[in-house]
Amino acid sequence: MTIFVDPAEGPSGLLQVFESCGAMLAAMVGAVPTDRRSFHAYGPSDASGFTVMGVVEVLVHMHDIATALGLPWSPPADLCTGALCRLFPAVPIGDPWPTLLWATGRAELPGRPRRTSWTWDGAPRLADTGPAA
Repeated sequence: MTIFVDPAEGPSGLLQVFESCGAMLAAMVGAVPTDRRSFHAYGPSDASGFTVMGVVEVLVHMHDIATALGLPWSPPADLCTGALCRLFPAVPIGDPWPTLLWATGRAELPGRPRRTSWTWDGAPRLADTGPAA
C-alpha cells in the first residue's frame, strides 16, 4: 500500500499520515498471531520483522522531514539499537541513531563507505516470541 499526502496539507498533514499509519501498524501487529508469516519484497517476515520495519520507516522518514524543515530530531537510542539488531544484524553498532541512518543510506559513518543501496533482513527468527523494538 502506498499513501500520498496532498502537498497543500504541508508538514502537519504529513505528520497526521505518519500518526495514522503508526496506529494502523500497531493495530495489525496486535491482531496478528506471532507465528504468522507474510510476504515482503525482501523475503517473508514475521510479526516482529514487520513491526521493526514499520519502526524503521517512521524513524528514517521523520528524519527526512525534520531535515527538510531544518529541525533537529533524533529518536531514542534503544529503539534504534533494537531496529539495528533485528533488521541489520551484520551492521556493527556504534552510536545507534547515526548507525541506523548509515544502514539505510541516509548518512555517512566515519570509517565506512556511504551506502548507496541497502536492504534489511526481516526473515523470521526462530527465537522470536513477539514484536521487537
